Amino acid sequence: MSAVADRLYRKRRLVNGFNLIVSGLCAAFGLFWLVWILWTTLRHGIAAMKPGLFTQMTPPPGAEGGLANALFGSLVMSIAAILIGTPIGVAAGTWLAEFAKKKALGETVRFLNDILLSAPSIVLGLFVYTLVVRPLGHFSGWAGAIALALIVIPVVVRTTDEMLQLVPSTMREAALSLGIPQWKVTLQVLYRSALPGIVTGILLALARISGETAPLLFTALNNQYWSHDMSAPMASMPVVIFQYAMSPYESWQALAWAGAFVVTVFVLLLSILSRAILLRNKVSHD
Repeated sequence: MSAVADRLYRKRRLVNGFNLIVSGLCAAFGLFWLVWILWTTLRHGIAAMKPGLFTQMTPPPGAEGGLANALFGSLVMSIAAILIGTPIGVAAGTWLAEFAKKKALGETVRFLNDILLSAPSIVLGLFVYTLVVRPLGHFSGWAGAIALALIVIPVVVRTTDEMLQLVPSTMREAALSLGIPQWKVTLQVLYRSALPGIVTGILLALARISGETAPLLFTALNNQYWSHDMSAPMASMPVVIFQYAMSPYESWQALAWAGAFVVTVFVLLLSILSRAILLRNKVSHD
């Protein structure tokens, strides 16, 4: 019996060691490409950075310029998308967590939300193009914001649903036992406890839409000039990066690298901020 146990133990150690080596190699393989991409973006992006990048408009071929209008367009459309998608996502996530828990309808909505969460962004862009752009007859910043909001909504729904489910049921029971209405329990007790997680989900949604190109190609298109009219075509960082990176002009390619660097840094900062909010909340509850 002792010999059999020893052979079984050695076999398990060999299998465990093999799996650890393979998983470590896979992690190193993925990390290698990530570091390479970040280093390439950093090297070319910093070299293309210049003072006029944030003050000058996107230039015509052969001229010098910046990305001011693209930065402004991306900022405006992203904020509009967050303002549109966040209330809808929080409300839907609250309904799933508090009123449709363990119900067939709730599970169906969760399943459909997961499908929308993983849907290709180009499909959402085509949907908004058919629904908004074609009836109006022109591209617009509002159409771009709606397309980005459709990306924001499932992320916020999922995050809100999960964060509210993590709130202990004893908090709900204690508040309801005092005669507090359900809506006050949700607003003043549940949201306060789940707020860091919900904010993290909103920041992650913002980070995701910051680099989306396909939906904006079908909705906001582009604009070489400064425009604050969201009913007209608007420039955006992802579209400008896409167009300038494909061009044969070195000045445009340099601006594409600079724009990629700015977007990468912005997404990185949002990811760090969301992680800091979660860690701070975890430490305060420990």
